[in-house]
Amino acid sequence: MTPAWTILSAFAGALLVLLLPARCAGAARIIALLASLVGAVAAAAACLARLAQPAAAVWNFDRPWIPTLGIRCHLAADGLSLTLLLLTGLVAVAGVLFSWNVDRRPRAFFAFFMTIIGGVYGVFLSRDAFLLFVCYEIVILPKYMLIAIWGSTNKEYGAMKLTMYSIGSSALILIGLVVAYAAAGATSFDLAHLAATHYSPALQAWAFPVLFLGFAVLAGIWPFHTWAPTGHVAAPTAASMLLAGVVMKLGAFGALCVALPLFPQGFAQWQPVIAGLAVIGIVYGALTALAQKDLKFVIGYSSVSHMGFVLLGIAAGTQWGLRGAVLQMISHGIIAGLLFGIAGRVVYERTHTRDLTALQEFDLWRSLPGAAIAFTLATAASMGLPGFSGFVAEISVAIGLWQTFPWLVPAIAVGIVITGAFSLRALHKGFFPVRAAGASPPPTLPPLTWPEISAIALLLAFSLAIGLYPKPWVVLIDDGLRSPVFHSIISQP
Repeated sequence: MTPAWTILSAFAGALLVLLLPARCAGAARIIALLASLVGAVAAAAACLARLAQPAAAVWNFDRPWIPTLGIRCHLAADGLSLTLLLLTGLVAVAGVLFSWNVDRRPRAFFAFFMTIIGGVYGVFLSRDAFLLFVCYEIVILPKYMLIAIWGSTNKEYGAMKLTMYSIGSSALILIGLVVAYAAAGATSFDLAHLAATHYSPALQAWAFPVLFLGFAVLAGIWPFHTWAPTGHVAAPTAASMLLAGVVMKLGAFGALCVALPLFPQGFAQWQPVIAGLAVIGIVYGALTALAQKDLKFVIGYSSVSHMGFVLLGIAAGTQWGLRGAVLQMISHGIIAGLLFGIAGRVVYERTHTRDLTALQEFDLWRSLPGAAIAFTLATAASMGLPGFSGFVAEISVAIGLWQTFPWLVPAIAVGIVITGAFSLRALHKGFFPVRAAGASPPPTLPPLTWPEISAIALLLAFSLAIGLYPKPWVVLIDDGLRSPVFHSIISQP
């Protein structure tokens, strides 16, 4: 199976779901699950094949699309892209399982869901800037529809805010790409061709921040992060998982694999600014999460804080830093997807509240022990405890940061401490409350279903796998970072 099966399975799944007759609408979840499994298996097989034959040529598909403009349908999958494809496949499978109870217009729901997955796969595989932009844009409308129709908690506002931020950032991306294309001779949108062009320092000084910011907004960079918590809270469970798990990674991927290679001198000029904004995002997101009363808002602001580590690793510009940034993309995608799945599907669907104070009445440790255990493990992973993926990612970013901006390391240490504080606070208040002696027993809640247990086990297993044995992931990421487009960026071994 080639990596192309990831895109094909996602869009084919969306089409098949739409073609289902109304009387068979319930089969939509089965088709979506099968399509997601095909994509995940294809990504996993491609990762294993790359690990088995690291010297083999990178999978490549290159055909003319719009020859007059030099636009091609160019897809390729190095190790870096393959790890993100696998992340997308895992989140897609878990998202379908956590959405197994969706019975309101399931055909439309899963069609939008699979369309987002297909667009995400396309971004991670695209090696033509125009094709990447098209796949990037495909994601926008389904995001809006999932939140506006199936969401909650100011869903129209959350959907519109996310969409407006997405459109604004897309405009910046388009400007940056068109400038690079025109300055490179207006002959090709191929990313390798654009990265090989030597742009003037004056052009890079203003074009880089335009292009980088366009991508970084979707990655949750401070102070353009406010769409993230609002969108996460308003979205239905599966959409929250997609937003935090893979959609935010589109911005980080574009910043790393498009903005930096195209304008390396511009990156060097703006590197300290990016690092400073990333540190602010880490500390600000953690402090804001500490003050939240809604469990999904806690996780939403936690995502802003954790994505700060991704941007900080990118800003470091070293092998360790970039490696840590990609590891954090994968780790955060898995952990955030798990946290949103538990909070939105497992807890909210049974208690009909996400308020931490109100949840104390349910004493979830006694009434829903499976959810309490799962959330405890997910919290440990989010805090970056050894043995989980978060630890490997954050320590890599810290090493890379020490090589470039050592004076910022204490600041991220503060962010890690605050992360522990808000994580333990949410865990204690929501799942292990102190109940008064003689208090009435908590209400009986339905136990976890097999789809929920399967999704939780899948995501936890991969977080532990990365934390306990990160070598395969590091090998794949380093394979991608050896690409010639990164030679002008990586400053230290």
